[in-house]
Amino acid sequence: MSPSSLNKLIGVGIFIFVLAVLLSSATFVVEPGTRGIKVTLGKPSGQFLPEGFGFKAPFVTDIVPINIRQRTRAVRADCFSSDLQQVIMDLRVLYRVPEASVVRIYREFAGDPFDSQIAPRVQEAIKEVSAALTSELIVKSREDIKQKTLASVKSKIGALLIVEDVVIRNIELSPEFERAIEAKMVAEQQANQARFTQIQTQVEAETAVIGARGEAEAIRVRGEALRLSPSFLRWKIVERWNGRSPMVIPFSPDTTGASLLLPLGSVETTAVP
Repeated sequence: MSPSSLNKLIGVGIFIFVLAVLLSSATFVVEPGTRGIKVTLGKPSGQFLPEGFGFKAPFVTDIVPINIRQRTRAVRADCFSSDLQQVIMDLRVLYRVPEASVVRIYREFAGDPFDSQIAPRVQEAIKEVSAALTSELIVKSREDIKQKTLASVKSKIGALLIVEDVVIRNIELSPEFERAIEAKMVAEQQANQARFTQIQTQVEAETAVIGARGEAEAIRVRGEALRLSPSFLRWKIVERWNGRSPMVIPFSPDTTGASLLLPLGSVETTAVP
């Protein structure tokens, strides 16, 4: 290859490289889930750029992406209840940046706005809510605390950012207070069991009394029937007779009682071994 051809080849290569650099510097892509801020010589544009491909002035304009997807961040809040017990809450906050706030967020806040705007207000709101409740109610009223905290955070932040939800993952009390609550719950369960046993015993006693009264009344009625109608006793004997004549009749001077018995069968008809 001649020197002139080699110089031409090198020149073409340099031209292609410079062209590629210019093209890459003059174009941009805004990824899905983000919005772009066009910054020219340090001055941001008043409008955000939507998703997609576009052109910009090379070397003097940069495109800064702003994430508008919903994100989740952890917040840990040290609170005090109305009975001056320390309560530590582990929270998860779901939030996102609305499109209308993209330019303002870039201009006024450095980094993730969660750290400067949302986290402090979530901690403030959860402390306000927990300060109005006892430790026991804080443990029992998670949903109510969540709703009040969420409403307070939205009111404090306004339309700058959107807080979708606040999730209370865990509530920690002091070990001594947890043992006190556990002992109280055990005592309440034992008291409930004792009341149930007392009621059950009372019902059983009343049932026994009712049964005894019924039996006594039945005996009284049967006695009255026997007194008024001796034939009733004869009818009961006939009703219970198994069809066999008795072999022995106890002697009784009362001929009336003996006359109630069925006649004996013939002794001769009884087989004697």
